Amino acid sequence: MKFKALLTADGVNLLDKRFLPAMDKVGRICLMYLTKEHTMFLHNLSPSFGGGDGVQCIAQFRKDVIFTDYRISSQNNDRIAFVIDIALLHRALRSAVSILRSGGGGVGDELHIQIKLVKKLPAGAAHALPYLSFETKGYKSAVIHDVPISKPLSRPDVIELQSALDASRDIPETLVQVPDMIHLQNLVDKLRNVGELLNVSITQYGDLHLHVSTSLITVGSEFRKLKVLGIRADAPNANQNLTPSSRIETAIQRGAAQTVQVNMKHLAKSLNCHMSKPDAAFYGIAPMGACLTMIFQFFIPGTRQMDNSISLHCRLPVLDTGSA
Repeated sequence: MKFKALLTADGVNLLDKRFLPAMDKVGRICLMYLTKEHTMFLHNLSPSFGGGDGVQCIAQFRKDVIFTDYRISSQNNDRIAFVIDIALLHRALRSAVSILRSGGGGVGDELHIQIKLVKKLPAGAAHALPYLSFETKGYKSAVIHDVPISKPLSRPDVIELQSALDASRDIPETLVQVPDMIHLQNLVDKLRNVGELLNVSITQYGDLHLHVSTSLITVGSEFRKLKVLGIRADAPNANQNLTPSSRIETAIQRGAAQTVQVNMKHLAKSLNCHMSKPDAAFYGIAPMGACLTMIFQFFIPGTRQMDNSISLHCRLPVLDTGSA
């Protein structure tokens, strides 16, 4: 089982400034999954790997987005997965960048950061342990920073992981675009002071309805006429004269909406993904109200075209499937 690659300047900036801070907010411990074509960071993907009751988060990068001179081999069809502490990974990356800059160079110069899987015998240990090792060569010094990882997953575990990953990619039939992530985050912060459970409704008309109910009060907000991907429908003219709650109830009766209830903490945690600086975010509810899905889009710099080399999405477990 071998892995070795060089981090690119773009890869360093992408991980250091955007994705590792976002992933750390979702959960400090995650699976790092390496294949022949992609690098992934996975949270709560399967009960077998510590998941099942939290926010599922999948960040995927095509290998050439982050690495060059990428080499991987294993008996698991050249797939390697292990548990890693994101905070320690981020610290090692920043340390490597600091070494480069202190040596008089910059991340974009010829100086490089090599990353590879190694096994080393710690002082006082009886057996060698696995590490993800960063080797940085500056003008005046070379530094190796080892990040401890779990024992790589076995072949059956990798197969199970891949199956869970494939299942997580099911896209809801209707997705609505959230117009302003910062505004949504501020709204959720206010609603958290009211209650712990959030009702989320999405219609084929492009409406997103969020509200919290207690025995004393119901507070919420409605976003209307949002961009819709997938199955869409025209809203009845009578909708203009209805209250937000009545609009949702009517849409559900027509089969044009779904409602689920999620943990407010889960939603707040998933909103930290905006730290990865996506260009667009879409929300949808899976068939039969299985989960609330958030899909984040990234554009090719300087264009409005989607960058298919980077993907990020979250799936929130539901407490009440509501109505479909």
